Amino acid sequence: MLSEPRSGRLAAWGNALLAGLVSPDDAALAIVGEDAVHRVEGLPGESGPVGLTLALGRLRALGVTGLRTALPAPGHPLGLSGPPEFNARALEAEEAVVAVGAALGLVPEVTEKGPAGDVHVEVVWRCQPVRDAPPADVPSLGEAERELAEALREATQVLSRLDVAGSGPRAEAAVEAYRARAERGREVLAPGYPPRAVRVLELAQRVGLLVSVAYENGPGGAVTAAEIAARSLALRPVERTARRAQVAAYNAYVERLERGRE
Repeated sequence: MLSEPRSGRLAAWGNALLAGLVSPDDAALAIVGEDAVHRVEGLPGESGPVGLTLALGRLRALGVTGLRTALPAPGHPLGLSGPPEFNARALEAEEAVVAVGAALGLVPEVTEKGPAGDVHVEVVWRCQPVRDAPPADVPSLGEAERELAEALREATQVLSRLDVAGSGPRAEAAVEAYRARAERGREVLAPGYPPRAVRVLELAQRVGLLVSVAYENGPGGAVTAAEIAARSLALRPVERTARRAQVAAYNAYVERLERGRE
């Protein structure tokens, strides 16, 4: 969870474009990020893969008014609405984007190309029909913020009791990488998102850092099988809550859009 999901970037900057707050070129540049290229395949009206700028314009012409992020995991179809074929592809990729205003979804297929030392990443977004239904298990921003704060307190207490390692070269490198990103003043979300969404996303990313460090930095003092199991039991719900909070933050634009129509 340390790295920003591609579905989050596509939803956030796609929403900013749909709102007229950024240009198509700026949106495409932000979505691609450090990847080499993104294309979209399977769009209605297109015979083959197209670039992001054209794809976003086509989605708007098809009636899309907003984009949602989905971050599913086994047993947790977070942000998905079906059908099973789309859900299975999204679960394999661990992310997807679902359109609002047209029953379409996009799942990234990521490929690394090039020789060692000069590898570049290409992404093809596969467009498929989706079920026009509410997404699964997505909280409101307020709910996500409250749940995340409580989950973080509980997990920190449990991990402290288990003496899970929070130091060492790997943990320190992860923390420094997070701080470096924050100090560069990166734009956490695209223009048009409320400040609360930015706050929730940043907190979710910090919780993701805690989970990653706890999983990757060795067992610490949790030397017995029971203690290791207890650590995993403590981390699973907080990781789930952090994913829900990320989805709530990325989907805040659509949430506000839908409230305005009530």
